[in-house]
Amino acid sequence: MNNLICEAIKNRKVIKFNYEGYDRIVEPHTYGIHKNTGNEVLCAYQVGGYSSSGKEPFWRLYVVDKISNLQVTDEIFSEPRPGYKKGDSRIPIIFCEL
Repeated sequence: MNNLICEAIKNRKVIKFNYEGYDRIVEPHTYGIHKNTGNEVLCAYQVGGYSSSGKEPFWRLYVVDKISNLQVTDEIFSEPRPGYKKGDSRIPIIFCEL
């Protein structure tokens, strides 16, 4: 999945996936290793799909091992979302980022 996520980030493509049983649509921004857990994580801005709060868009960290059915769409997002932090301190090992 690393390659798909990094290609989506590089090309600013929206991705869709299932996470903990629910479909999500996100703009991926950073992919790497979380500093506290050691898990691979995706920092993304959710723009559609399920949200337990019932509201989107919003920022979220997704544990990559919990992602299934990942699909890179043809939809492109033009720029980083407000609040994006290049070099996110929660993710000291970064595979790819905007």
